[in-house]
Amino acid sequence: MQVIENEHLKVSISPEGAELREVWSKQEEMQYMWEGDPAYWGRVSPVLFPIVGRLKDDRYFVDGKEYAMNQHGFLRDVTFELHDHRPDHVSFSFSSNGQFTAQYPYEFQAIISYTLKKDKLSVSWKIINENEESMYFSIGGHPAFQVPLLEGETLADYRLELAGDGNVTQYELENALIHVKESNLETPISPVLSDDLFKNDALIYRNIKQVKLQSTKSGKGIQVDCAGFPYLGIWSKYNEETGKIAPFLCIEPWHGIADMHDTTGELKEKAGINKLTAGEAFESTYVITFK
Repeated sequence: MQVIENEHLKVSISPEGAELREVWSKQEEMQYMWEGDPAYWGRVSPVLFPIVGRLKDDRYFVDGKEYAMNQHGFLRDVTFELHDHRPDHVSFSFSSNGQFTAQYPYEFQAIISYTLKKDKLSVSWKIINENEESMYFSIGGHPAFQVPLLEGETLADYRLELAGDGNVTQYELENALIHVKESNLETPISPVLSDDLFKNDALIYRNIKQVKLQSTKSGKGIQVDCAGFPYLGIWSKYNEETGKIAPFLCIEPWHGIADMHDTTGELKEKAGINKLTAGEAFESTYVITFK
């Protein structure tokens, strides 16, 4: 585990998936991140690549050749190498080197970085195309925050607010595939947090620039600034037997989305897909403020 810290926060990141695991408030003596209890959901903040969400029939095509890949891709399960480490910054790198050609026909290097500044954590991704041709990919975040943050609070004590960046569209999932639910929504959008909110899986939006999650009792919470990310997911694990959600909420900035229900299956035609020409690099950053 690699640690970065300042006077406000202590942050721990695992080389396994370059995954953010802990954000500890020194002043409040409080843990912001979900603990990763496998009884609910065993991850904390995986990086999704080279797909976000699920493919139709878990397969896709590149120039007519069929490939199979599970939901959210494989990068979350690889071991990264330490690339750079300073007191308030750490970065990890991974090179594919032919390890995934059966699943994904492109070679790439991924660099994932975390930088602290006061009460803000910047999460940055860099994907480098190491092919002599264009490559196609999606990438997304999946950070899970404890809800409630403090003892004596409940889910009902928290308010979620989403601010738009242009025309906002909401999608719905049916059998893990995307359908348009409603377009041209006005923001802020403030869904009431309740156990049945995620009964039909995640809430998914296009053109959200900021998300706030805050306790109405303590005032504590987080803010995710993600302008420039075309998609956003909000999710918690719903238990059909208990009718309850897990004690966490994921706020997920995405450059990509699950397959549309009417997809052709061809990767270059996939909704939300990104294209990199030979030797080109893709870079993106979102910022979490811990309040």
